[in-house]
Amino acid sequence: MPSQTDKSMNTISWVLLGTGFIFLMTCTGSAMVFFFRNAGSRVMQTVFLGFAAGIMIAASVFGLLVPAINQGGGWLPAALGFVLGVAFLYGLDSLIPHIHPSSNEQEGLPSSMKRTTLLISAVTLHNIPEGMAVGLAFALGAQHPEAIPAAMALALGIGIQNFPEGAAVSLPLRQEGMSVRKSFWVGCASGVVEPIFGITVALVASFIAPGMPYLLAFAAGAMLYVVVEELIPEAHLGEHSNIGTLSVMAGFLIMMILDVALS
Repeated sequence: MPSQTDKSMNTISWVLLGTGFIFLMTCTGSAMVFFFRNAGSRVMQTVFLGFAAGIMIAASVFGLLVPAINQGGGWLPAALGFVLGVAFLYGLDSLIPHIHPSSNEQEGLPSSMKRTTLLISAVTLHNIPEGMAVGLAFALGAQHPEAIPAAMALALGIGIQNFPEGAAVSLPLRQEGMSVRKSFWVGCASGVVEPIFGITVALVASFIAPGMPYLLAFAAGAMLYVVVEELIPEAHLGEHSNIGTLSVMAGFLIMMILDVALS
């Protein structure tokens, strides 16, 4: 019978595979700075934001909340984990200084940091729940092999939306005056929190197996906080609200299909 250490190493291997993929997609998106100087039109940004929101909503529901309910034997662990996840991201959002590309108003605690640093902080914040979600999905797959296809679907969906997200970091940095090469590396580095947080929560889950439903719902709450707090509002700025809405629907549909088709 495999020891606890062997099980943990197996879990880490799976989690590294999943979170490594979404990190690679962030870096690939950041590489767009080598080919484009501008962040793209407002319409294109709206499409990307809405698409990312749709994917994250579906991933939260099908990839995290449903497994949490099935694993926990009811709604209570899922509800409690969800509330804690929302509170966690709300706390980070309130404390960590950051600024969004579409705004000049700093959020979080007062800080004298440069605008470029504040831009990086904003995207890094959003990558935390994504890393947790993929890490937990693959940790669940390591415990229950039948859940591996669903984990792969989740990683693929989040990886798809990480591509424009990586570009959304590096291109604004380039416009702020940072060099092309440095913009790429900084954009890529914004995704490092994904494997870090993915491995951390997976290790917790591997040693506290009964806590898995709470952790899955925790990641779902954190992801949905990001969607409602920023992605959807930004996708509806300006005159192209219909495009943003349709992009959300498209992202949701694609993530739902991936989850069903690969599970």
